[in-house]
Amino acid sequence: MSVHEGHRQRKKEQFREHGLDAFADHEALELLLYYAIPRQDTNPIAHRLLERFGSLEGVFSAPAYELQRVEGVGENAATLIRLLFPLCRRVRTSGGRHEVIFNTRENIGAYFIELFLGERREVFYEACLDAKGKLLACYRLAEGGPDQVTINMRTVVENALNANASLVVLSHNHPSGVALPSKEDNQTTLQIKRALADIGVQLVDHVIVADGDFVCLRDNGLLD
Repeated sequence: MSVHEGHRQRKKEQFREHGLDAFADHEALELLLYYAIPRQDTNPIAHRLLERFGSLEGVFSAPAYELQRVEGVGENAATLIRLLFPLCRRVRTSGGRHEVIFNTRENIGAYFIELFLGERREVFYEACLDAKGKLLACYRLAEGGPDQVTINMRTVVENALNANASLVVLSHNHPSGVALPSKEDNQTTLQIKRALADIGVQLVDHVIVADGDFVCLRDNGLLD
């Protein structure tokens, strides 16, 4: 067994016994890279990635072409890194056994902040709830460029009907870093509110996420 293979085996055993909390950021990244970069010391590559992008979030949200500019990162490693955030979002929106209840402003905001991690484009989600606020389904409605996305009203209504929803919460992000709603955000919200009301579904809120923070349009009185 080579020196690198022995080190890798020890790190894998450390993860199995203690979980990821026992790892520093560069060690967690080093461990992930084992599965894309065989027979090579991935520790210095992990350090270079963190130095280049500043944090794990910066690494995992970086474009593939930027990742491949880092010495030691090829197409396979860049693809694996780019897979992480979309995969987490897929798990988050897939429902499964974890019950999510939208019953406070804070847990609604926290849900969507997590959902938008790593997004560099503007994306729009529709969360469909039952009458008690339990999440039934979360649909990725649309995605656009860095500052614009177009919503299909028919799709919004069809999603609510398919989920048998009583309530809906909308959310989109502002990649610019400013969570304040625009005039277009307010107009779109009111259009969706009317479209959902026509089928007996209430629009509870519209959450705008930016830079780890969020704004609820209900707080502005728009949905009263």
